[in-house]
Amino acid sequence: MTVVAEQRTGSPPYEAYAAILSAYVGGLGLAGLAARAFDRDPACQTPLDLVVLAAASFKAARTLAHDEVTSFVRDPFVQGEAHEGDEDPVPTGDYRQAIGELVTCSRCGGTWAAAGLASAQILAPRFGRLLTWSLAAAGINDWLQAGFAALRKTANDERSD
Repeated sequence: MTVVAEQRTGSPPYEAYAAILSAYVGGLGLAGLAARAFDRDPACQTPLDLVVLAAASFKAARTLAHDEVTSFVRDPFVQGEAHEGDEDPVPTGDYRQAIGELVTCSRCGGTWAAAGLASAQILAPRFGRLLTWSLAAAGINDWLQAGFAALRKTANDERSD
């Protein structure tokens, strides 16, 4: 992905990366200031909240980067037509490429999802908790479905031997 962009444009889109990182850090800073202004205490989070947040950010990131339902978000930033999450970012060397890299990378999206969900839990606790726990349950469901499919495949393979 990036190699193609470097050949075509000469260098990665560092300016866009800096702007995206600035937006991330600035957003977290604003969330911290809002938490203080509204007298919200981020320290009220428990280890269970961290586990739930991890599962929720996993699901949110996978949904953004791979699911058909979010292909409309990825479409302007990927080569060809976004479909089921195997797209490559457009090698333009600009903001489109940088955003394409962000929305096609589940690890990258997970960082943003975690920040957004954690901020929502502090600033709008009822909504944030409902959203986070719903996404966490969906993420755990994904793991359970994958585990069940793997067990079934193993059982079927043993039967055929």
